[in-house]
Amino acid sequence: MKKAKPRAGAEPLQDDEILRAALIDVTPLPPANRARLIRPLPRPIAVQRQLDEREVLRDTLSDTPAWDQGLENGEELLFLRNGISAQHLKKLRRGHWVIQDHLDLHGLTAPEARLLTAEFLAHCVREGLRCVRIVHGKGLRSPNREPVLKKKVAGWLAQRDEVLAYCQAPHNDGGGGAVLVLLRAA
Repeated sequence: MKKAKPRAGAEPLQDDEILRAALIDVTPLPPANRARLIRPLPRPIAVQRQLDEREVLRDTLSDTPAWDQGLENGEELLFLRNGISAQHLKKLRRGHWVIQDHLDLHGLTAPEARLLTAEFLAHCVREGLRCVRIVHGKGLRSPNREPVLKKKVAGWLAQRDEVLAYCQAPHNDGGGGAVLVLLRAA
């Protein structure tokens, strides 16, 4: 753009005056024929809350189950929270609910599995999931070929208020090496 020469005896032109003078013959574009979309904002991630929940879960989930349901002799895992209809457990065993997510604990130590299980359940609650599968393994590579995580997972799940029921998974979903968990609806 050319710089305007100041007129003799007049004040020099300002930049905005020069721009207006240069654009005097310009015709504005017609308004676009488009709808203005209002996009919902993504849900915020409460990082501190997640950290607090992780710490609380680590502290509250003990390694010793508060109950014993004959797991030493290899019986099937079953749990039904007080006040919940036995129909819920029956439906869970028959595959009434679709498995919405799963967690595989193979190869983890008990402390690692405990933390991962707590984080997984917190994630499921946040996402509003209803039915999930946790694969704890059959213990074939454990000392004495005993399912260590199976007992621990059973105890951890029973301690969680959002767990309504759980049962051993059907053969095609992991059988004795996995458990189906029914969570409280959001």
